[in-house]
Amino acid sequence: MSQPEASSPGRRGLGGARIVLGVTGGIAAYKAAELASTLVQAGVALTVVMTAGARQFIQPLTFEGLTHRRVYTGVFEGWNDGHTGHVELASGADLLLIAPATANTIARLAHGNVDDMLSAIALATAAPIVIAPAMEQHMWLHPATVANVETLRERGVTFAGPDAGRLASGAMGQGRLAATGEIVAAARAALGRGGPLAGRTVVVTAGGTQEPIDPVRFIGNRSSGRMGIALAEAAIDAGAAVRLIVTRNVDPQLVSGDVVVVESARELREAVDDALPAADVLAMAAAVADFRPERVSDQKIKKQGGQESLDLRLVRNPDIIAGVEKAGLLKVGFAAETEHVVAHAAAKLEAKGLDLIVANEAVATIGSERSQATLIARDRAPVSLPEAPKHVVAARIVDEIVRLLTLEDADA
Repeated sequence: MSQPEASSPGRRGLGGARIVLGVTGGIAAYKAAELASTLVQAGVALTVVMTAGARQFIQPLTFEGLTHRRVYTGVFEGWNDGHTGHVELASGADLLLIAPATANTIARLAHGNVDDMLSAIALATAAPIVIAPAMEQHMWLHPATVANVETLRERGVTFAGPDAGRLASGAMGQGRLAATGEIVAAARAALGRGGPLAGRTVVVTAGGTQEPIDPVRFIGNRSSGRMGIALAEAAIDAGAAVRLIVTRNVDPQLVSGDVVVVESARELREAVDDALPAADVLAMAAAVADFRPERVSDQKIKKQGGQESLDLRLVRNPDIIAGVEKAGLLKVGFAAETEHVVAHAAAKLEAKGLDLIVANEAVATIGSERSQATLIARDRAPVSLPEAPKHVVAARIVDEIVRLLTLEDADA
């Protein structure tokens, strides 16, 4: 079984994607219900195919209720009224996702055996394939399984997991089905193959930095990191390799790839510096504290009897994006302002040497699930975007990044 290009290369995002979810026979099959629900909520047109073994652990009715679609269980199903069964499912899929995948299923796929609906689809599809294995550790580490996995990887199949932890036998080891977020992230990355940012590396920062006062207190801000996460996801949807740098309050579970967790502005600067050599784009969506305490107490600061105030001397943090200099790097900044939003953002564009700045009203945007932004670049008038969920705004920002990179390529 070779792994060709996606049936619709470079499609953008999970919403509207046609995914076939193959569920095979293992105790982790019950977790596929949560995965199916997550995908459907993300807008995926999901069709579930179950092996005979899977039906020993969970019933098709569960998936029919979650997807509102027919569940396929036999290789001869779907051949009526002009439909062509596994051929139609294979040709219409944007992605084949197998979760959980047993050692037996992996072996059959590696050797091209076709004895059920799922293996027939796998052999016939031109879509990318993502496999999430689940089995006992000794089965996963057996030389036969190792060889089969390597064969599939050489053909372009992506593997999500397995993770280490407590297994169905009660033993501890590697073989647990990967978390739902990790599997969805792998699916997102596979769907983005061949997109307009394919071959590019995008570094995205997300969240709000925390500047310590003592071991239990810090100076921070209200940033949720939603825009940074949405931007990372949109870049993956466009085919980019993403390095995501997040602060501790941000959950990056739906982002595939390299994730670094930081706390303070100085840690963030170090992480950005480490990521720069491979970067084509730097998008600084994180809300970085402008100031930090000059001194950090080693012990919790105690209030003294009768004390009515505490004096903290603050010093400037480094302006990370302004200090970044790399030839060919596209720099994207964000400006959350409380007044004169566009004017202040345009001034920052020039002062920091940015290629693009995303301006928005701070009070309405920070911590919200929605945003109303203005995109300011050097080569055209500011573009105001209507208020929308942050993932929609992020997709428009990525479109603008693609436009600017295309202009750079044309000028090179």
